[in-house]
Amino acid sequence: MTKKETLQLFERKNVRTVWDDEEEKWYFSIVDVVAVLTDSDYQTARKYWKVLKGRLIKEEGSELVTNCYQLKLKAEDGKMRMTDVADTEQLFRIIQSIPSKKAEPFKEWMAKVAAIRLDQMQDPELSINQAIADYRRLGYSEEWINQRVKSIEVRKELTDEWRRTGVKEGFEYASLTDIITKEWSGFTTKQYKQFKGLKKENLRDNMTNLEIALNILAEASAAELSKQRDPRGFQQQTKTAKDGGSVAKAARNQLESKLGRSIISPSKASDFTLPEKKEEVGYIEE
Repeated sequence: MTKKETLQLFERKNVRTVWDDEEEKWYFSIVDVVAVLTDSDYQTARKYWKVLKGRLIKEEGSELVTNCYQLKLKAEDGKMRMTDVADTEQLFRIIQSIPSKKAEPFKEWMAKVAAIRLDQMQDPELSINQAIADYRRLGYSEEWINQRVKSIEVRKELTDEWRRTGVKEGFEYASLTDIITKEWSGFTTKQYKQFKGLKKENLRDNMTNLEIALNILAEASAAELSKQRDPRGFQQQTKTAKDGGSVAKAARNQLESKLGRSIISPSKASDFTLPEKKEEVGYIEE
């Protein structure tokens, strides 16, 4: 079962969602939905849901609510925490129990989110078009968007290659990514985010054009080396990851010697997107 977390926006409020490839349906963070409908902060919404959940189970014996389960989602502090989630059917029932003028608009939004995802499964080009539209909405330049879309394509090619050679998703993917990133940039992913002053934001969405270009070169090189060497499993892939990163490191060193400065920048998206869009930056999935 493959689950992928992404952050959706409803009226500028974050709703954490998870797409389950096997079941082909969305799961929504219930607390986030409660926060939207009650126009409250996270802690208040959390208490509201605790009371509502108890009432629904006790007074109505609601199986839909009883069967809600938990997934690890990224919290505001950046840590992964177990969070109550509900699929679309369960969430509709919960929404009915919350008096809110936003209930109907939110249900329409949910239906739209589900429909868009199903359409994208039939036509992957729609996913790219949606990503481009989202980045434009957030104020990124066309040059940056072209680079970012290419980086998504290259990243998928690399992870497909990892999957083919027996690398496991999760920890092993993250470890190989750290090896590649550290080799060309000098930072692990976590260190890189700290350098840029990021918390929950996506690192790649906060890279400059040159940083993205080098990251693309590193990952594309690792993918090509893997195809040629055909390593088996995580341990053998670590050497390929390091060598892929070293290609970008050499390019970085050569460019920096010409520029006379480092191209590893503390700048983040809010420093180079359109001024009126800055407050929205940082919510596009990798």
